Amino acid sequence: MVSVVLPLAGIFRLRRKSLARGIVLSLGAFSASLLIAGFPDINRIHGSDWQMAALLAGVWGMVETARCLQRRWSLYHAGVMILLYADLIILAAIVALLTLI
Repeated sequence: MVSVVLPLAGIFRLRRKSLARGIVLSLGAFSASLLIAGFPDINRIHGSDWQMAALLAGVWGMVETARCLQRRWSLYHAGVMILLYADLIILAAIVALLTLI
């Protein structure tokens, strides 16, 4: 019997740079933070200690995105800078949801 070994996708190789992994981590952390805060119902919105886990996942996503920066400026570099700014806004939103009482 012959078995075929399929290579792992680049998103699962933690030692390699992956812009997709950074985006998925950041957006996942933001959506998890919204759900933990009780987002769909405006009367149930509250802060929670579990949002610290979402904050750490958001920071990890920002670090993964920052790893993809290049030394020379290009349009790819500019796109990564825009994504870093979006990650910063996501982190600010998570902190704002964390401080709700």
